[in-house]
Amino acid sequence: MSLLNEKVIVVTGAASGIGQGTALAMAREGAKLVLADVSVASGEQTLKQVEEAGAEAIFVQTDVTDALQVEQLMLAALDRFGRLDSAFNNAGIEGAMSPMDEIDIAEFDRTIAVNLRGVFLCMKYQAQAMIKNGGGSIVNNSSVMGLVGAPQIAAYSASKFGVVGLTKSAALDYAKKGIRINAICPGGVETPMVSEILQQQPGVLEEVLASVPAKRLASPEEIAQAVMWLCSDSSSFVTGAALPVDGAYTAQ
Repeated sequence: MSLLNEKVIVVTGAASGIGQGTALAMAREGAKLVLADVSVASGEQTLKQVEEAGAEAIFVQTDVTDALQVEQLMLAALDRFGRLDSAFNNAGIEGAMSPMDEIDIAEFDRTIAVNLRGVFLCMKYQAQAMIKNGGGSIVNNSSVMGLVGAPQIAAYSASKFGVVGLTKSAALDYAKKGIRINAICPGGVETPMVSEILQQQPGVLEEVLASVPAKRLASPEEIAQAVMWLCSDSSSFVTGAALPVDGAYTAQ
């Protein structure tokens, strides 16, 4: 039997990077998928790849900062599949990269809206659906920068620390209702977002790798393995955790 056999799973930010890699890995493990992203063209491309991998899936264009759109996403999942078993709240942006006093206020607000408010809204409607189903598993994408600080990324780090706090508190709210809520905290991953950051700052890749004991970036598929385990019944007694997937970066 596959790891995620017949589980209905929502994946936000599914159009690229970790979200796309996780969706494809979940498809190969027998999941039924509800894919969400603001990008229609790229989201539908992920949908095509997921279906080619043998999974039943739908794509719903969704801005995770919009409560109505998030609610409609969950209703679409219930309408198509009748239940919601798991979710991976992955949608996020890098935000401004500058000293804190130079961050544009609107950019700060946007980073918090996507990375933190978006996770809150998704969890709110996912929990409601899972309570009716008797339980489930939610995985939120934080970051190693949700565990430790770093210069130039105050808005991003604040949003990701917020995801960890939200995860832990919500896990306590819903443990007795059979809903497990965890976060993953990836280090550097080979994604379009990371590539863009590295292009903007020549030489930063060497600095990043020098600070990672494993001396490399992760692939999206490696992050996907952690997400799938937390979504699966194999992690049935794990809730309220913030799991680093970082090549020992935070172990130093």
